Amino acid sequence: MNVQLNNVSATRKSLVVTLDPSEVDAEHQAVVGEIAKIARIPGFRPGKAPAAMVAKRFGKEISEDFKQKVIAKAYRSALEKEKLDVLNVVDVKEGAIATGTPASVTITLDIRPEFELPDYSNLATEITSTEPTDAEVENVIHGLRSERADFKPADRPAQKGDYVKLAYEGSIDGKPITELAPDKQLYGKVPQTWEEVEGANEGVIPGLGKQIGGLKAGDKKDVTISFPADFAPVPALAGKTAVYAVEIQEVRERVLPPLDAEFFKAQQVDDLAGLQAQVRNNLKMQKDYQNRSAQRRQVTEQLAARIEFPVPDSLVDAETQGVLRQFIEENMRRGVPQEQFEKDKKELYEGARKAATGRVKLQLLLAKIAEKEKLEVTNDDLNNYLYREAMRSGQKPDKLAKTLAADREQLRSVQQSIIFDKAVDFLVSKAKVTTVEPKA
Repeated sequence: MNVQLNNVSATRKSLVVTLDPSEVDAEHQAVVGEIAKIARIPGFRPGKAPAAMVAKRFGKEISEDFKQKVIAKAYRSALEKEKLDVLNVVDVKEGAIATGTPASVTITLDIRPEFELPDYSNLATEITSTEPTDAEVENVIHGLRSERADFKPADRPAQKGDYVKLAYEGSIDGKPITELAPDKQLYGKVPQTWEEVEGANEGVIPGLGKQIGGLKAGDKKDVTISFPADFAPVPALAGKTAVYAVEIQEVRERVLPPLDAEFFKAQQVDDLAGLQAQVRNNLKMQKDYQNRSAQRRQVTEQLAARIEFPVPDSLVDAETQGVLRQFIEENMRRGVPQEQFEKDKKELYEGARKAATGRVKLQLLLAKIAEKEKLEVTNDDLNNYLYREAMRSGQKPDKLAKTLAADREQLRSVQQSIIFDKAVDFLVSKAKVTTVEPKA
């Protein structure tokens, strides 16, 4: 056997493997022998029929198995000789494969890049205090009361926090929006809707709630709305300035429920002190989680910035498709039309590939750290994954476990994800921690 190794790139190799006629014949004989053991031919017991008769009767099956065995033999022998750390087989091309003649197989594959790990101990991380302030506790309690608020008619101008019933009709340069975007009537003309005055959650028209304060029932006003340049819900309005004729129909003020026994019971506490303690504890856990997430981001960003090395194209290609799929699904849920994706196809792909390259680089780094630190996936890790996934999907853990056991590729992906998480947690555990004031 002859093996020729060609460098396509730093991470892609081409193996040209040539098998001698004797090696090819040996594989053919092995296939015939395997089939002969189970072949049923009249007049002969299984395994006793002549090889020539078996070869003639089962020629099609033998030919396909023979071809695959020669390719497998070429692949195994080449890897054994060249000692390559293969990540993906990209392509396999074979010449004519027949008994009595040499066979040539060309295998293109991506290998794990070689690099020295940078120093990953004492990576600098910043966290904020997890102790909630009295103001933060009060804001949460105010939010809980707002969720149970009543809205009562108010015979006065609208104030911040009020809800206003109104009608509006929009135009751009004198042309009705209903004509510019006929399939998006909600953005053009509405006979009746509700809008919160200066609220955190805007309606469909960006900035409308900020311009209706001070108006009362019966008032009319023209308000100017500037749509963002990347206004995805209605691309026809992106970057445009519109004028909306608004008519106020009703003003309702928000009336918060009192802090009484009924309210405390609904929050599963006995009194105000119990509610404050509950809110303070929840805020602390939330801040802990935010700090942990921030540290994970900080250590991975610093690690990736400390080294450059080529990443395999096949891994980047697969990751790019995943990034694109996730982006498109998220934006479709937001109402972005399919046509917009086609329009921005080139930019989307370039952005996704850049993000994918960074992800693959980080995964290779984390895998090497996990190997060096002897991090492993335990049964407890898999059980914890199954429990979390069951909670998320609403399926039973034992059903998920059976699915995972039957799909080796999915199991490998889950194990890999767990290892990456463990490696990041390890980096955080070794990081230098500085507590700073929260950013405004």
